[in-house]
Amino acid sequence: MRHGRRLWIPAVTLLLAAAFFVVGGLSLVGSGASPAAPVSSAPLVHTANATPAQTIAGLQTRLRAVPRDHVAWATLGLAYVQAAKATSAPEYYPKAEGALRQSLKLSHTDNFVADAGMAALAAARHQFSHALTWAQRGLATNPANPTLYGALADAETQLGRYPEAFAATQRMIDLSPDTASLARVSYSWELRGNIPLATQYMQRALDDAANANDEAFTRYYLGELAFNAGDAAGALAQQQRALLAAPNASAPLEGKAKAEAGLGQTDAALADFALAVARVPQPSYLLEYGELLESVGRRADAQTQYKLFAVEQRLFAANGVAADVDPTLFYADHGQPARALRVAQVGVRARPFLEMQDAYAWALHVNGRDAEALEWSTKAMALGTRSAALYYHRGMIEKTLGQMDAAKNDLRQALAINPFFNPLAAPIARAALDGLGA
Repeated sequence: MRHGRRLWIPAVTLLLAAAFFVVGGLSLVGSGASPAAPVSSAPLVHTANATPAQTIAGLQTRLRAVPRDHVAWATLGLAYVQAAKATSAPEYYPKAEGALRQSLKLSHTDNFVADAGMAALAAARHQFSHALTWAQRGLATNPANPTLYGALADAETQLGRYPEAFAATQRMIDLSPDTASLARVSYSWELRGNIPLATQYMQRALDDAANANDEAFTRYYLGELAFNAGDAAGALAQQQRALLAAPNASAPLEGKAKAEAGLGQTDAALADFALAVARVPQPSYLLEYGELLESVGRRADAQTQYKLFAVEQRLFAANGVAADVDPTLFYADHGQPARALRVAQVGVRARPFLEMQDAYAWALHVNGRDAEALEWSTKAMALGTRSAALYYHRGMIEKTLGQMDAAKNDLRQALAINPFFNPLAAPIARAALDGLGA
């Protein structure tokens, strides 16, 4: 399966909650409050419990009554970002930008809710340098806002500025030790290869969950941590409990399908993947489903998913989302090496995160540039991240370079971390080890 951690929607819900809504009115916490937006009696949907559609409808009602309410415009922009992530419908992103720009037009200075919204939008579009700028701008206005520190940490992470990202995460948890901050601390330790500590912090995030969506969110990532460490049974248990908390969520369904595939429950995995992509045709889900179909010989069905992936990529690009890891790996693994390299070269400049560096290394490898590929693989693994995919890519690059002992060690490590990390690549790793006499 794809090796990255995806930001699931409840993390954006937590950002929405930071827009400080109260039912029946609106209040802004912190130094950025402005008297320019009077409080109306128009009712608002409480964002912590509402669906994206309900939140959007409530905000639109508010804005019809108070059209100059810049905080409501900003939060509408955030709601559109949330809706895009919840439905994998990138056409919400231009709507989000329009609402956020309107908020900034009404209140250009000290509008840290709009700044947070612009940071979230830029991150969703994989424009992480812009996300960093907006997060810093918001913190200049409201320097004790934990949500903005979360946005800052996310941007710094994706830009490969790990010490700064970890410092921002620490500041966030110092200000507000809740599910959002604990989940980010968990991720910071996962990146550094400390899976027990990452699991401990995610368990604390679960213990602090305020509602069913937060519970599903944290259980999903506990399942991801288990799966990526080779514990498919533990992953399946967490995803099943996540689905009990949020039966209509797509992310735990995708996680459940991966775990079932790892346990050899192929029919159940295929059924769950089919349902997950029917709910939310997220590009990474389509690739995972396609690769599982291909691994069991259903090539025509796999091609259908790959074609849908291409359609989704065009739709995302048309709405301002930058292509990076997923298309790079797809093109590299499915016979389009030159295209993979073109996408990777753009991606690694804009997003020098370890996953993108690894994808760039793999694109270089399939184009026969293995010496360069090994340099980029080394960069990708500098934090000590325990990822089977990263070790697999490095091992195959070393094998091509004739570094047989190193290749054996890294391919063994990939399969030791997670023997079912990818239904197409894991058998290749085993065959390569057999060929090396390991």
